[in-house]
Amino acid sequence: MSSQKCLFVVLVLMIVGCHTEEEKNTSKKEYKRWSSYLGGSGRSHYSTLSQITPENVQNLKVAWSYEASDSGQMQMNPIVVDSILYGVTAALRVVALNAETGKEIWQFGDSVKIWHSTSRGVSYWEKGNHKRILCTRGSNLFALDALTGKPIPSFGDNGKVDMRSGMPESAQNKFVISNTPGAVFKDIIVMPLRLSEGAGAPPGDIIAFNIITGKVEWVFHTLPEKGEEGSDTWSSDPRQSPVVGAANNWAGMAVDEANEIIYVPTGSAAPDFYGGDRLGSNLYANCLLALDANTGKRLWHFQFTHHDIWDRDPPAPPNLLMVERNGKKIPAVAQVTKQGHVYLFNRLTGEPLFDIVEVPMPASSIEGEKAWPTQPLPVKPKPFARQSQDMTEADISPFAENKEELLETFKASDKRQYAPPALTPSFLLPGYDGAAEWGGAAADPEDGIIYINSNEMAWNLQLGIADEIADNTPKGRASYQNYCASCHQTNREGLEASGFPSLLDLQLRKDKKEVADIIANGKGMMTGFPQIEKEEMDALLRFLYEEEVQHSVSEKVDKTTEDISYKHTGYNKFLDSNGLPGISPPWGTMHAINLNSGEYIWSIPFGDTPQLGEAGKGTGTENYGGAVVTENGLLFIGATKDGYFRVFNKHTGDLLWEYKLPAAAFATPAIYEVNGKQYLAIACGGEKLGTEKGNQIIAFSLE
Repeated sequence: MSSQKCLFVVLVLMIVGCHTEEEKNTSKKEYKRWSSYLGGSGRSHYSTLSQITPENVQNLKVAWSYEASDSGQMQMNPIVVDSILYGVTAALRVVALNAETGKEIWQFGDSVKIWHSTSRGVSYWEKGNHKRILCTRGSNLFALDALTGKPIPSFGDNGKVDMRSGMPESAQNKFVISNTPGAVFKDIIVMPLRLSEGAGAPPGDIIAFNIITGKVEWVFHTLPEKGEEGSDTWSSDPRQSPVVGAANNWAGMAVDEANEIIYVPTGSAAPDFYGGDRLGSNLYANCLLALDANTGKRLWHFQFTHHDIWDRDPPAPPNLLMVERNGKKIPAVAQVTKQGHVYLFNRLTGEPLFDIVEVPMPASSIEGEKAWPTQPLPVKPKPFARQSQDMTEADISPFAENKEELLETFKASDKRQYAPPALTPSFLLPGYDGAAEWGGAAADPEDGIIYINSNEMAWNLQLGIADEIADNTPKGRASYQNYCASCHQTNREGLEASGFPSLLDLQLRKDKKEVADIIANGKGMMTGFPQIEKEEMDALLRFLYEEEVQHSVSEKVDKTTEDISYKHTGYNKFLDSNGLPGISPPWGTMHAINLNSGEYIWSIPFGDTPQLGEAGKGTGTENYGGAVVTENGLLFIGATKDGYFRVFNKHTGDLLWEYKLPAAAFATPAIYEVNGKQYLAIACGGEKLGTEKGNQIIAFSLE
């Protein structure tokens, strides 16, 4: 054994040895507060509050409701500190409510300007008498006084910093926002960043800001600079490329405060579906990074997808929990994926706790593309969603009225595992949004059990040859093809069932200023395009509002450095003629997995399809948002398209209680206690998946 390897083994043994006492302390933790996103820095979605039990859960009633001044998607998980509940509305207004009554204490946010993004909540920090709420709007990170909602003047520029301040000069005018609360450690906050997924995206650096001053504390390059470790996994310098970017964390992070480690799942490199400009395995995209929380130095990493050309970024923060091996408790980190896998590691050393095998995968047929020859798959647990390669003609939906048409599409699609994008369709299951999605998994952090709600929606994946823009193509039409057509279709008809609205007759529904704001700033999961100059924006708006002269050659578009050979043809769900999934149920599921053994405890369909009447009971449905579990045996979750809030027995999966919400809750609930009384609060914003809009935050308690 080399001296370098010997030194590494000694260091690992020292680390493991010196944390024996920490492991004992971890087992004694109480989880009674909800002052951080998903309940705590370990992102376990877990509580030891026990007033609500399996025996009395039937007595839950609405304790209070708060009506926001705007309606639509509220994906936020509230936090509660000192009897104050903090949340974010559909228009990104931060609200502070009395957690016992729901009465508004303060509100932060422009009451006129409407923001079209979504937010999953805020972060909280305190030191002595200083208490701050950290939130984002656009590219700005704000620090607010937690008691008044007023910006902290000494933080950055009168209470805000541009999150691009830690990024290279080339990123300063590009789309950068944050949908997910930052991870707080001591006096720093590390921000998840959402970037463009197309050509020309900025690098997805992991950036820590000082909560007191707003200054950048450290930066980790997920796209390595030339000479940095990992740079040899790229065919050319990704930081100098006008095309390649991203590898950002957008889904959130977990923090092991005792061991001072932050766990960061990173997304795919951009552009998403064609990697001819970024050949190689592409570190540190699609990784779980374990970083020293004080310095940002990499301790270990694992890459889930090599050279990602499927948009297979980890969709949620990892879960920190203890698992048992040979009678000994081991501090572990679990990461769920869009592919439907759970990867489990010793969180101090990075050692996989179940074997992971590099499996041979198909080669690409696209000129200039080189799909990575293998992909890493865990031996245990088995996938928690069906896989494309296992589907047969018998799996076409029995409810489909156009079954022959679906069969024809199914037969013509490449169903191999990790089938590379091609000029012919691939059958993507789990789909783009994944099996696991941004709601993530809940975990019992002491007993090693994980709870996952999952989608089973198949999509079609296909590439097209990027058209050469003709010299006589008007600028507005050319810009539409460049920025909008992959989602809203070349004919502007959109794909309503897939979540992309029609842009026809736009002039009858929205004014130009609102549309321009959406294009620049994004809306929901649509990325914005702040780099579009006024002249091009005006041309694009003229095209959208059918004011562009089609034969004009005076505004011809110039070829740019962002042109690539192949482009994604759009996000198309595999649906039947009634807009229901084209595969057989279940279309949504819930699972409990014992990560001590890797075996499933139970699996059930999750949600109903009222459109099918009695036959829709137990079909499962698409779901977004996570669960909360309690020590005394309960699992609380909204998330489903059918709009119910449900409580299950966490040991058996039996349904104990359900309540029809005023709007679907695509959000994770919060569980907390005020003055000796236990509450559950959940945001009901609807809108997603074609559901009705809502504007309420609702809290439940026992009578």
